[in-house]
Amino acid sequence: MTTTSDAFHAGEQALQQRVGLRERMAAIGPLVLRDHMPDQHRELFEKLPTLLLGALDDQGQPWATMLAGPPGFVQTPNAQQMDIATVPDATDPVLNRLSPGAPVGVLGLEPHTRRRNRMNGEVATLGGTGLSIAVVQSFGNCPKYIHAREPGLRAAVTPPGPMQVLGPALDGEALARIRQADTLFIASASAAQPGGARNEGVDVSHRGGEPGFVLAERTVHGVVLRLPDYPGNQFFNTLGNLAQHPLAGLLVVDYEGGGLLHIAARSELLWDDAARAPWPGAQRVLQLTVQHAIWRPQVLPWRWTPPVAAPQFGVMRGAAA
Repeated sequence: MTTTSDAFHAGEQALQQRVGLRERMAAIGPLVLRDHMPDQHRELFEKLPTLLLGALDDQGQPWATMLAGPPGFVQTPNAQQMDIATVPDATDPVLNRLSPGAPVGVLGLEPHTRRRNRMNGEVATLGGTGLSIAVVQSFGNCPKYIHAREPGLRAAVTPPGPMQVLGPALDGEALARIRQADTLFIASASAAQPGGARNEGVDVSHRGGEPGFVLAERTVHGVVLRLPDYPGNQFFNTLGNLAQHPLAGLLVVDYEGGGLLHIAARSELLWDDAARAPWPGAQRVLQLTVQHAIWRPQVLPWRWTPPVAAPQFGVMRGAAA
């Protein structure tokens, strides 16, 4: 029989305990973490033109990617199954590593309405007919920190540019993309090899901030990125995963050119006041040392309108003034 403590794994529980919310989260978890997709989640997934996906490589390194297609390229035949019209892609660090049984994290995000829902599951099939995922866990997220932008098809269809393997040092263009970003996505895992429990596996989540919210610098240890952790749902899905398995896969989307920057990194969570100082309202800072990176230009068919800023950042700036 499932107990309330089963809703979150040990890494999530430890962080909930640290902030004094463990008992509250133990009660809330079973109410919102489901083993199926509710109808409103299915409705959102099926109208999206993009889908975020996270998975592990053979070394246990998480990677994140964005899939794209005409609205309807994601289908949910039932509440326990998601089918995606996509095929294996040797240049995609997620799609090129999937096989039946592999854990995956899914995020459906509609930026212009700020709706988002998450699903964690396992690959059922992947081949010429598409990708099918069996649902393990499904839950919703609030609209906080999402910049509103709406997609439209680009005027002329051009083939993707050649993939560039950047390595850990990155290049000037990659650093500029990171420093200018207002949004990124992060894949994480609770263990290198999931143990089969319903709360084990891969997760992919959204992080938003004002342009420049990710600090990137070259150090003697390599390229180090720092980004704030703002108040959220207190589930600590991502940070709880990283507490157990400190590898992360970042994704930066080029909303104007349709490119994807995939970054593999090692993480550390910073709690001190000095680390949080650059970001009013931040409760913690996630520090990431880049291990590897890949740039894939022009892989998305969409271009997005200029963003309408999430309202939370102005409020936090005003509170700090």
